[in-house]
Amino acid sequence: MKVTPTNLPEVLLIEPQVFGDERGFFFESWNQRLLDERVGAPLRFVQDNHSLSRRGVLRGLHYQLTQAQGKLVRVVQGQVFDVAVDLRRSSPSFGQWAGVLLTAETQQQLWIPPGFAHGFLVLSDTAEFLYKTTDYYAPDAERCLAWDDPQLGVRWPLAEVGGTPSLSAKDAQGLAWAQCDKFD
Repeated sequence: MKVTPTNLPEVLLIEPQVFGDERGFFFESWNQRLLDERVGAPLRFVQDNHSLSRRGVLRGLHYQLTQAQGKLVRVVQGQVFDVAVDLRRSSPSFGQWAGVLLTAETQQQLWIPPGFAHGFLVLSDTAEFLYKTTDYYAPDAERCLAWDDPQLGVRWPLAEVGGTPSLSAKDAQGLAWAQCDKFD
């Protein structure tokens, strides 16, 4: 397993060792001991989630203010542009974002610690997105940061999906950076 920090040092790109031949491939998509070692802290996942989305769907930027979730995310079909935003006031990277292309072909994963907002834009016809979380879904704690907030300046590859993303009603009403709840 190769682990590379993004421009946000705690958000990690994880590349599993893939064994493949003409028959197909095999890899460990998650190994508790190795991940704890590479992240530098013990992790405990309590929930797995799986979503299917069409080209141009943008989900996010989501986070839970209480019961903050760390997420280990990956794409098993298709490709997405995945984004994490640091919402921790005490962090040197507060208010900064990282974005990476995740595809089924590379099998790369992204570790997003608690205290970050998370979202993704689907770039392929469809994408299946899997993620493990370190805490349970808590609807009352859920928050949404505006995906297009100019103060954040996330550079979504919108040209690849026709310029306008498809949003849920909740995501269309995400709060601006100046108004959203943040972590201490």
